[in-house]
Amino acid sequence: MGRDVIIACDFDSAEKTLAFLDQFKGRKPFVKIGMELYYAEGPAIVKALKERGHKIFLDLKLHDIPNTVKKSMAVLSRLDVDMTNLHAAGTINMMKAAIEGLTREDGTRPLLIAVTQLTSTDQESMTKDLLIEKPIDEVVMHYAKNAKEAGLDGVVCSPLEAEKVHTSCGKEFLTVTPGVRFADGDIGDQKRVMTPAQAKAIGSDYIVVGRPITAAQDPVAAYERCLKEFVGD
Repeated sequence: MGRDVIIACDFDSAEKTLAFLDQFKGRKPFVKIGMELYYAEGPAIVKALKERGHKIFLDLKLHDIPNTVKKSMAVLSRLDVDMTNLHAAGTINMMKAAIEGLTREDGTRPLLIAVTQLTSTDQESMTKDLLIEKPIDEVVMHYAKNAKEAGLDGVVCSPLEAEKVHTSCGKEFLTVTPGVRFADGDIGDQKRVMTPAQAKAIGSDYIVVGRPITAAQDPVAAYERCLKEFVGD
């Protein structure tokens, strides 16, 4: 498994998404389909991008009772995505149910990763809004260990926590890290951020990059810059 850059295609229509990806002539970047695009277009957008040859991270962050998540994952497994996710806060039982639902009859399944804490969450908001008084690093590590115990492949976490996740859960346990910005870029509403080069240095396996690429004057050049900084030559 090698490092890769996943482009967050946070658009509100298939038309905008396909127009954006048309700029990558001859390239098939790994893409993330999140709630906005999936709720706008449904399974059809997944199928359209798979037909174009893209790997897909379907980012819907499921969080419900175990039986509902199991049945939902069984439906998502038919879309042939490469990676999908849920909230680790849903408990170990929910995560185990998700694995059951996601696994096809032939034993194959997409990668399944868990969201620990959103990168828009900092210690203050976690304490005041969620009444979680433990240090955020401790909470993230606990959720990551729960995900591993449940049989998941990795976690979504801040790049600031990727190295600690690997230390706690092993090098093969994937870290998928949003909150990545160029050193000279705007951090937007993210609180815990890092550059692609820094994310590489601390061992992130995948970085998810949205606005620094999608809002760039030259998205292809921005993508190439991310690849060079994160993956290397």
